[in-house]
Amino acid sequence: MIVITGYGIVSAIGVGKAETLDALRHHRSGIAPVQYLDTVHRDMLVGEVKLSFDELMARVGVPSDAEAPQSRTALIGRLALREALQQAGLTSPDDYATMALLSGTTVGGMDRTEIEASVSADGTIEHYNYDCGTSTLDIAHGFGQFAFVDTISTACSSAANAIAMGIEMVRQGLFERVVAGGSEGLSRLHLNGFNTLMILDSEPCRPFDAHRNGINLGEGAAYLVIESEASALRRGVRPLAVLSGYGNACDAYHQTASSPEGEGAVLAMQQALADAGLQPSDIAYINCHGTGTPNNDVSELCALHRVFGPQLPPFSSTKGFTGHTTSASGSIEAAFCLLALEHHFLPVNLNFRDPITPDSSSTPDIPVLPSAGDQVLPPLRGNEGVICNAFAFGGNDTSLILAPYHPAPSSAQAEPSSPNIPKNPLISLNIPKRKIFLLASTELSPDIDPNFRDYLSPLESRRLDKLLKRTVACSLQTLRQCPEVVPDAIITATVWGSAISAITFFHDMMRQGEAFLKPTLFMQSTHNTMSSLIAIQTHNHGYNVTHSQLDDSLPHAFLDAWLQMQSGRIRSALVGIHDSIPAFDNRSYLLCTADALPPDCHPLAELVFNPSSRIFECHS
Repeated sequence: MIVITGYGIVSAIGVGKAETLDALRHHRSGIAPVQYLDTVHRDMLVGEVKLSFDELMARVGVPSDAEAPQSRTALIGRLALREALQQAGLTSPDDYATMALLSGTTVGGMDRTEIEASVSADGTIEHYNYDCGTSTLDIAHGFGQFAFVDTISTACSSAANAIAMGIEMVRQGLFERVVAGGSEGLSRLHLNGFNTLMILDSEPCRPFDAHRNGINLGEGAAYLVIESEASALRRGVRPLAVLSGYGNACDAYHQTASSPEGEGAVLAMQQALADAGLQPSDIAYINCHGTGTPNNDVSELCALHRVFGPQLPPFSSTKGFTGHTTSASGSIEAAFCLLALEHHFLPVNLNFRDPITPDSSSTPDIPVLPSAGDQVLPPLRGNEGVICNAFAFGGNDTSLILAPYHPAPSSAQAEPSSPNIPKNPLISLNIPKRKIFLLASTELSPDIDPNFRDYLSPLESRRLDKLLKRTVACSLQTLRQCPEVVPDAIITATVWGSAISAITFFHDMMRQGEAFLKPTLFMQSTHNTMSSLIAIQTHNHGYNVTHSQLDDSLPHAFLDAWLQMQSGRIRSALVGIHDSIPAFDNRSYLLCTADALPPDCHPLAELVFNPSSRIFECHS
């Protein structure tokens, strides 16, 4: 059993669980006009954490004259992480030295870049620091040396995917304890990016309302301490809740829009239910992604009806409280679910008045939780639980299931620590021995482009930046080497993401100001653009995750594939690394378990994971 023993949260409605609970119970929104972000869009409504940069530095304990100022993402993250670790009783560097930290972000240190960067006389940008992995290291360094640090960057499902990977790490014995979640600070880049898509609402957002008109951006962070029940009881810590299941799937429809039928959302929720061993009738509440855009809400409603039918339980979107906290939303809203389970209430759907009419996917009597009145969550029995949805650009859809903790009679006494547990926390005792083979691989020359017309239509080739075109070509070359294998997962590594688009968008913003910016550049700038683009090109609805942890990005992508294969959730995966800084680097690998090898297939090598070095070794 995977349990939660601590969690911390920071958002527009409060710093810490107590302030957050008070705001949720009293229906108090944190959405307001811009106060702290240095932008010309002062009248825009956002969900800012109600602390200035200097106040955040003081709260965290970083000197105001520090040589290396932290990003807002890192400072907010450190506040939330500290609360989570303290509640779990993990307060010393020795504790962290045996734990993994998994964090989701997309913005990373962009707010520092906007302060420090400049455009030189020749038009180049100096001091550009759009690095997700460094932000996570900045969060970690406030506590000590974690045994393992990774950054998941799948846009608005990043934190949820970090939690999902944490579940798998603990299940398979790589770690007894993992802390997972995400952090995202507001920046001018992503405020203006969403503005170019024309989906920001000038009024407080109204998810699932017939008159909804878009999102309010927010910021925040939340982290969950995840561990085995045996570990918690051995430490004398009572679990707060259970993480009973997760699902991740790709809509494979469009880079920013959800499919009308919500295919990725359906698959993610169905996988989470199956993983938890639950039926739709076992779900008491759904915390929806519910951004308030015309497209997203109808798509998610369609998915809910497809999964739950007439048994659709009460649901709400809590983005009316915090705004859309993008990469951190999955963990922030998971924290809301934990508060709901603990205090037996249901978070309302602020600003909801009129249901969406049944001209598309829903019915007039959809059970959206109204904006007023006390909504009670009755005590849940057995394995009953709640679902938390987090859906992202590129159709990267993730669902988590959380449930109350009910100790079994056999768990009344703490289990003794086994003398046979090795000191290296990455050596597993529980993992089944599934052999994994390398079937095909491609490495593009950094100086020579392939013929893109062999892989893309003329329209696609004109629209995509050079890195994205090379990524598609590299990936399809690998898949064409072994057409019998359709990968169950697409897992990508990148340090900078599609830096060509991101830097161009940033350059335009620096030189032209915050007007007349191009939406295509923003759409292509998120780190998971590559993995989702591969999925869209190949109509692949499987597991889809992007890792961005500096030099560890590719090893962590391989580890993710290995975890999924050892769990039995997938039998094949396309793993790749794609970057354009300092030079083009496009490499793809097709992996397959022994039981899924095609007839007469001759693998290039067997991949063997070395727990001590955390790398894969090729055995011919």
